[in-house]
Amino acid sequence: MWTSAPDTVDSQRPKILRVYNIYRVVLGFFLTLLTSSALRDGLIDLRNADLYESLSWIYLIVNVLIALLLHQGKKDIHLFVLAAVDIFLLSMLFYAAGGAASGLGNLLIIPVASGNILLHGRIGLLLAALASMALIYLTFFLSLSDPALNQNYLQVGVLGCIYFAVALFVQRLSRRLRHSESLAQQHAASLASLEKLNQVIIQRMRTGIMVLNNNHQVLLANEAAAEMLGKAVIRGMELDRLAPELGQRLRQWQINPCIRGLPFRNHVGGVEIMASFKRLPEEDNESTLVFLDDNTVVAQQAQQLKLASLGRLTASIAHEIRNPLSAISHAAQLLAESPSFQDQDRRLTDIIQQHSRRMNRVIETVLELSRRRQSDPQLLDLTLWLAHFVRDYELANPSTDIIECEFEKEGILTRMDPNQLNQVLTNLCQNAFRYSGEPGSPRTIWLKLYEDRESGLPILEVIDHGPGIDDRNIPQVFEPFFTTESTGTGLGLYISRELCESNQARLEYRRLEPRGSCMRIVFAHPKRLV
Repeated sequence: MWTSAPDTVDSQRPKILRVYNIYRVVLGFFLTLLTSSALRDGLIDLRNADLYESLSWIYLIVNVLIALLLHQGKKDIHLFVLAAVDIFLLSMLFYAAGGAASGLGNLLIIPVASGNILLHGRIGLLLAALASMALIYLTFFLSLSDPALNQNYLQVGVLGCIYFAVALFVQRLSRRLRHSESLAQQHAASLASLEKLNQVIIQRMRTGIMVLNNNHQVLLANEAAAEMLGKAVIRGMELDRLAPELGQRLRQWQINPCIRGLPFRNHVGGVEIMASFKRLPEEDNESTLVFLDDNTVVAQQAQQLKLASLGRLTASIAHEIRNPLSAISHAAQLLAESPSFQDQDRRLTDIIQQHSRRMNRVIETVLELSRRRQSDPQLLDLTLWLAHFVRDYELANPSTDIIECEFEKEGILTRMDPNQLNQVLTNLCQNAFRYSGEPGSPRTIWLKLYEDRESGLPILEVIDHGPGIDDRNIPQVFEPFFTTESTGTGLGLYISRELCESNQARLEYRRLEPRGSCMRIVFAHPKRLV
């Protein structure tokens, strides 16, 4: 039965076989040198010099041919035949040199050991048996012609025991080495698997991660970092070319690590980035680990906390405010119905009623905001969704209100809660119509959908050609309760912006020249993590 070596040893077979071939060629060269009487005097007394000379040259030539032709010992039968031929030729040299007294029997230890490294189990022990039987038989044959050689049986028997001992020892040692190599390969595979897993985790993280060398050159970066910085490939780039503002914040941090830099945008329409840094000491140089966080995500988390606090505050004060407000409104109504009430004072009760209704709307709006459900982003085709929105909006509103749509292309995708997007766009369209003319008169607004060329983010613009917002009021346009109308609550744009941020989108205002306003929604990338 042939016992194959495990895969862990099979991979080392060519190297072991190459060393074994070189050893046999070198051994054959030295054995041929002993054919010269001047070189072998005092070393060995040959019994049959002519036979030894022929066998030594045959041994050298055979081993040279084997070394040139047999590079890969892939089959066990090839390796067994190779070891058996080596044992046979060395045994014949043992006979030609005069038997055990020549010491050439010790040379059979190497092919036995090599054979048991490359072959395992019973086939390896068979080589030791062949070597032992060959020496015993040749010693017996020599003793027939020279009875004095009978005393060499003990020495030959000891050599046979040594062959079996070497075979057993090498096999046991090989098993241990194979076991150790197998464990090492398992550990290496586990480490490689963990490394791949770590790479996948880092690549899928929402936080952008970069590693910079001491020359501020990007060594490693994950997908989130490339997406935030608006570059497809950033590895190998210098930081000042990739993101000048990030490079400036890195230098500020190196001067004073306690300074926390302000958020920045690396390109028009890009996300707002917050950067932090960490030194990575190494032997030769000092690398820097850069963490990039999407500030909209941080703002979204802060918004959830703010809404939770607002909900608790609103729930606690709504009852305390609405009851007195209801009493005031009811008292004003009764006062207006009094027979002694004069007409010139009726204007005062109208003011009380008007502001009571306004305060009630504010409370209801805040309650609705605090009870707003969590966003459920979905993959939307904005082109199709916007077409349905325009059709439904025009059916529910006067025919004098017209929405003109402009699509850059079909299939512009994003991730957003469709119900919240409908609420935002409805509010923006109502504001745009409000400032485009009086109700009932022909009014037109424009919706423009396209993708930003640098960042690839979808952008939707709601444009009107009304008077626009005064420059002094632009910084406050998204503040809660800010309004320029006596009947407004000042929460419409605030709620719209909050809904956008909860979907990782942004709502921005742009003033048009010579007149008009543009409300721009910069949507999240469709491949962002939910």
